[in-house]
Amino acid sequence: MLNSMFGRMVFLLALLAITWLQSILWMGEGGIFDNNELAEQIKEHQNENRQLAERNRILDAEVRDLKQGMEAVEEHARLDLGMIKNGETFVRVTRPQAPAAPVVESETR
Repeated sequence: MLNSMFGRMVFLLALLAITWLQSILWMGEGGIFDNNELAEQIKEHQNENRQLAERNRILDAEVRDLKQGMEAVEEHARLDLGMIKNGETFVRVTRPQAPAAPVVESETR
């Protein structure tokens, strides 16, 4: 079949069609390269969504604490604002300072 001119033309057209279809498969819109890129973007978005969901869970717990009880408000006032309740005694513990060097007085005449 490849001996005739018609056979060679059919073979050449088939080869061109296969090459064209392969290029669409690999590089076209919705092709393998696009799908790999989209899969990477999906992984990144899923990771970001997990982080945001954890942050939202923590914020939701804080909001519930603030709405339901005064313990969270009191803890915030104590730790962040340095406030104390009436009747409580505030005690600050500090490290002892290094002893001062003795003062030597000299007499001059």
